[in-house]
Amino acid sequence: MGKYCHPVCERWSVSASALIYLSFLALVWSVAFPLRPPKPVVLLDAHAVKSVIDNLPDHLEGVRIERDGDINRNFRKEILLGEGEFERRKEEDPKELLEDIFVRADTNNDSFLVHAELSHWIGAKVQQHINQALAENYILFASVDVNPRNGLVSWDEYHQYFLKQRGYSKYYAENHDKHHSGLDRKTKEAIMRDKAAWSEAARMNPEQLTVDEFLAFRHPESSHATILTLVEELFDKFDQNGDQILTEDEFSHLQMEGDGDKSGEVYRQGEEDRRAEFRAEIDKNKDGKADRRELLMYIDPINPRHAREEAETLIALGDVNHDGALSLSEVFNKMDLFLGSKMVDTAKSFHDEF
Repeated sequence: MGKYCHPVCERWSVSASALIYLSFLALVWSVAFPLRPPKPVVLLDAHAVKSVIDNLPDHLEGVRIERDGDINRNFRKEILLGEGEFERRKEEDPKELLEDIFVRADTNNDSFLVHAELSHWIGAKVQQHINQALAENYILFASVDVNPRNGLVSWDEYHQYFLKQRGYSKYYAENHDKHHSGLDRKTKEAIMRDKAAWSEAARMNPEQLTVDEFLAFRHPESSHATILTLVEELFDKFDQNGDQILTEDEFSHLQMEGDGDKSGEVYRQGEEDRRAEFRAEIDKNKDGKADRRELLMYIDPINPRHAREEAETLIALGDVNHDGALSLSEVFNKMDLFLGSKMVDTAKSFHDEF
């Protein structure tokens, strides 16, 4: 199969990660100080680079577009501990939070959310989350990659940084009991989740992550490697002849799995829906087949189909009077559903899925 490139590939080029990392450090240096006449290039040692990272000006400390561009001065804590808009606002009255989002998503101000408005809002939130994850990944990676600063993050580096951000002393972070007998249950559970996610992301070395693997560790939904894995799973499930091409028939016919008498039989319930999905969402060039490029676009979280499907689900579950739209009272009636959705908490919703 020939080479291809599409927006997913452009976002996650793994071959130049080291160059990108070094370029990022150079960019931080150039932006952090006013422009001045050209001078001879001076190579920064690890201490100088760390100083630049630690003293980034406020405008580089992270701008959250989710709250209309408000500068976020707790940037490092939020990108490490996963605190997005919902986490910052979770102390608010849930009804006030939902009403605020409802009003912002209701673009025609008619006090109802229709499918188009809701899917547009969710799509924008997803795009913001993906862009933010990609941008923040380099800054956090540079903040953690300190001992030594070698373009790789070890588990010890990350774990010590994690503990310090949780409020534990530098001494404890560097000399703690490996069983964490003195830690609270919530922190222990977070460490266990991190360890499991680390194992999934570490493809080259189980003890160290590259900058791309670090992205897969913290934001698998933003990682090209994760999406490629999901595409391979689609091939494993549907590609019956192993030619790395999916036909409409292959995608629409589900094979029964297991060791029983029905193993290998074709499961035909919902076949027409799957054929319609293949034609509308996967087979973009209308040749009756789907290659890896088309499947990457189909799986990509920023594909508008995901926002449309989530909006469809939320309306189906929340629309009590079946008028095809959501009123604020209907949203309040299903508060937990909406608070856990990408309409409100995009990051957590993604991380629950991945």
